[in-house]
Order: sequence, then structure tokens, then C-alpha cells
Amino acid sequence: MSTLLADTIRKTGGTAGVDIRVKNTSVYESDGGTSVTQNLVQGLAKAWTHFQGTGTAASVDGLNISSVDDDGTGDFGIHFTNDMGNATYAVTFGADDDGSSSVVIQADTTNTTMAAGSFDFESYYVNSTNNRTDYDYANIYIVVHGDLA
Repeated sequence: MSTLLADTIRKTGGTAGVDIRVKNTSVYESDGGTSVTQNLVQGLAKAWTHFQGTGTAASVDGLNISSVDDDGTGDFGIHFTNDMGNATYAVTFGADDDGSSSVVIQADTTNTTMAAGSFDFESYYVNSTNNRTDYDYANIYIVVHGDLA
């Protein structure tokens, strides 16, 4: 087997980073040194955002997110620039505030809509007596995995 060392990979006749393709049956070397055939694209995040949930929801940074709706306290809509292939993608949530309260931070899509182009979610906290309170966290983080359309 040969080893290729390069500082820049270019498409023939192209410029750096233009139109490089990775097949869905790419082979990589695992930590144990074994060659593994894996769909590299399947494991990449297809969308992510960090937005501020307080006031009018404002995106700080993101990928494949066209807009964030603020539909009320702890009630948000996330819209994709490029749709997902279906409504069965996986969403991971995270949030933080100023750390002044000892609560369980939660978010869910259970009672909301998931579609190929968007999803709604609720952010809230649960106190020590299991009472749920909808809440706009200062920072909300979302990562989406699945297939793009």
C-alpha cells in the first residue's frame, strides 16, 4: 500500500477544495489499524446551530439553518436551508444559561412537528419537585444527523 502526502488536494484543472468527492463506500483505517468500509457522509452533521433563545431568537452561528422562529417562551422552530431526506432525522439539543439555578435542562420534539424542511421544539427546565417550566435559555445548541434530500 502507498502513502500519499499532500498539503493541497485539487480537482484536475480546478482550484483548491473545489469538487472533491467522497464515495459512500469509503475505506478508512480504524484506531486498531483495521481497514473499515464506512459511509463517511452518513456520519457528518447535516445541520447545526448555536442561537440565543432570550428575546427574539438570534442565530450566533450555524450550518444549513435558514432561520429560527421564536414562537413563545421555550417554543422555537428551526428551518433548514436544504431539506432533510425525510422527517426521521436525529436531533441533539443542549442549552446553558447563567448557571444561577439548579435544574434539569431539557428539550424535546415529542409534542411538536418534524418535517423534512423544519422542526419545532420546546426548551424547559424541571425543578426538584418535577414541575416543568418553559424557558428561553441564553444559549441553545442543536445538531442534526440524517440524510439530506
